[in-house]
Amino acid sequence: MKLHFGSERWNQAAAFALRYEVFVKEQHISIEDEFDKLDTPDRKYFVLYEGREVVGTLRYELAEEGIVQPDRLCVQEDYRRKGMGSKLMKALEDKAIAEGCTTSTLSAEISVVPFYEKLGYEKKSGTYLEDNILCVKMSKELPVSTEG
Repeated sequence: MKLHFGSERWNQAAAFALRYEVFVKEQHISIEDEFDKLDTPDRKYFVLYEGREVVGTLRYELAEEGIVQPDRLCVQEDYRRKGMGSKLMKALEDKAIAEGCTTSTLSAEISVVPFYEKLGYEKKSGTYLEDNILCVKMSKELPVSTEG
């Protein structure tokens, strides 16, 4: 298993291919909604590989100073419930902490709220529709970096 973080075209293509498979084909999100203005040529993505297989991906942005906002987390169907999503979230949180972030906030589909709760996230809103999927806002306080 190899985790890569970068904006190389091949890494972006891998992230996009998996997102297309999971969000557009499986969940029926429109392609226009899935691939939005945040998918810029210089955007870096976390992508988890098993050999040549794309296992999972995660995109994020800084919502505001000190607040990281993970999104577009998805894992290939054959690898779900095997810790891949947790591995991606840990990599993101470690990077965010090292960069001085103190909070992680996200929009979670109702079906994956228990996954995020296991990672320490708490619901912060009632339900709402995002891309025709029922979601809630969730957040987590991140530990302060001890690195110099």
